Amino acid sequence: MAMSVENPFVYTATGELGNQRESMLQNELLLRPELGKPKRRGVYLPESYTFGRPNEDQHGGTTEALHGWPTLQSTTLPFRKKEKKTAERDFMALNRAAVTSGLVSAGEHYEFRATHDVRRKASGDDKQRSRTRRIPPTMVFGISTRPSTPIFDLLEHKYQDKWLQQRRQLELAKRQEETKMGRSTYSAGVVNSLKKEMLRFNAYKQKRIPGAVYETRASLLRTYQNPVDPAPLWQMPKFVKNAHPSLSTFRSAKARKSAYESFEFDKIARKGDFGQGVYESAKN
Repeated sequence: MAMSVENPFVYTATGELGNQRESMLQNELLLRPELGKPKRRGVYLPESYTFGRPNEDQHGGTTEALHGWPTLQSTTLPFRKKEKKTAERDFMALNRAAVTSGLVSAGEHYEFRATHDVRRKASGDDKQRSRTRRIPPTMVFGISTRPSTPIFDLLEHKYQDKWLQQRRQLELAKRQEETKMGRSTYSAGVVNSLKKEMLRFNAYKQKRIPGAVYETRASLLRTYQNPVDPAPLWQMPKFVKNAHPSLSTFRSAKARKSAYESFEFDKIARKGDFGQGVYESAKN
């Protein structure tokens, strides 16, 4: 059986052994949740507290029935009447009028403001006035309707006949080109005609055929990339031509190249990341 804890300070940050003040029970940051219960927020309400909005007492009777149906003003809905805002005083206009009247000192301005009053215009009225717009009585809103398809063309299958005619023309032109390209002249004396045929054949190959897929620069670059030489190491401009090694231990460039090749070959049997350590023992 679970033991009921009566001390409310058990579920606080300090616990039973720390300081216990009544204000701790109202601080949400110091409260700790109980097992199986929601966390407390530190707000204490009286036992007789009721949430919600109280309803108006309407006992009903002949008097209320004769007054008609209840309106929004008599219901409990939180509707408020639109209060009329008092416009603020326009001190700029008052100062301008005082200077025009010849008043300069502060006391004269104070007396002028006490006897005169100028109010600023309400901003809401200006917005409503700017929104109002005169629209002609013949104004039509929306977009124009697309013209309908002629029904006679649909009944006569005009679009189908037009498409078939275009396909026949394309096939006829293709056959004529194939027959022209298929002719071969074997006579050795007609070289110019052969050149003309080759030019026509190349022109036919370059001619775009509807429905065919052609290679573009982007598609070619996907399959093959032109080799590019790596960029040279950066050097200061003043040392590009004038900088030379102060000491050269190799007799010639050929000897230097062979020495580096043997060094690269000798790295295999040595230890270390750079291949400059001791020789490793043989491994079976």
